[in-house]
Amino acid sequence: MTDIDPPPSPDGPTDLLIDGTREEVVACLDRIGAADAEARRRALRAIRDVASEDPSVFDGLADPLASFLTDEGRAVRLTTAKLFVTLADSEPGVVLPVVDPLAERLADEEEFYYVRARCAEALGYLGRDSPESVSDPEILADFRIGLSFDEPEVKEKLAKALECVALGDPSRLRHQVESLAEHLDDDEELVRYHLCTALTAIGCEHPAKLAPGRDALAARLSDDDEDPHVRGRAAEALGLLTRVSDERGTVSPAIGTDDDEFVRSRVAFLQETHDDSPVDRDDRVGTLESIRDGTEKAVDAMRTPDEYECPHCGVALPDGGLPMCPNCGSPR
Repeated sequence: MTDIDPPPSPDGPTDLLIDGTREEVVACLDRIGAADAEARRRALRAIRDVASEDPSVFDGLADPLASFLTDEGRAVRLTTAKLFVTLADSEPGVVLPVVDPLAERLADEEEFYYVRARCAEALGYLGRDSPESVSDPEILADFRIGLSFDEPEVKEKLAKALECVALGDPSRLRHQVESLAEHLDDDEELVRYHLCTALTAIGCEHPAKLAPGRDALAARLSDDDEDPHVRGRAAEALGLLTRVSDERGTVSPAIGTDDDEFVRSRVAFLQETHDDSPVDRDDRVGTLESIRDGTEKAVDAMRTPDEYECPHCGVALPDGGLPMCPNCGSPR
């Protein structure tokens, strides 16, 4: 017989996160790391749920949690990356110590692309709230270069990360306008939207720097991009550019009668550069503050409302479709 208590279950760390000491939580994470793959995945999902409700309890825990970014289980790595996305969005200071591990996962071409996408998203949130934390040129290069060849899911998050960097410090990407504008015709509407938003953010502080992207932005209007949020951001960026250039009147705001308010208010902003008299528009359009406040709402409006997350591999799937996960083959 022994008086030693059995160790806590590896899949029950949530109480310790709320009430335990850091040492107790770290010890629990060590036990989770030694458990089987399913227990590790289950435990990380529970930890992620806590992060959604109270991210402040994770202060000082980024380093031990980052060890799961290199876990042999792909679902564990993906769940961990999603955990860091949640924390970076709501409590970015907690994630700052693990910028390098996140960047390493993003740069690893052998890594599962969903993991890389989520690491890019987490880094983007850090760049939005702590611009100096992603100042490494290699990180920014990984964001940009992947737009040319990566999987659509990764490109979306890379474009979002670039948007976040521009929102955090518009000066960081002011010399990258041409390379970003090259991808404004991407097949994925969210890629187009995030990049148009990044360019608009740059234009709020450096409008003249948008000149190399003028034609690509104008194409979003003249080609009548199917998404109103893309068209609206393109009009907003062009409105910023034409206010400081000699190109007044060269981009026709012919879609000013568009039924979508997001487009109408931004075309009105562009239209002011064509008319001598002011037009009725939202005075906040064309400001960094309005972009920061409104971009998440725009993305929410663009996204498919219902998603299903595979309980086995953690991949987000659209509602409906096949009766099994196309990634791991598990029943839905």
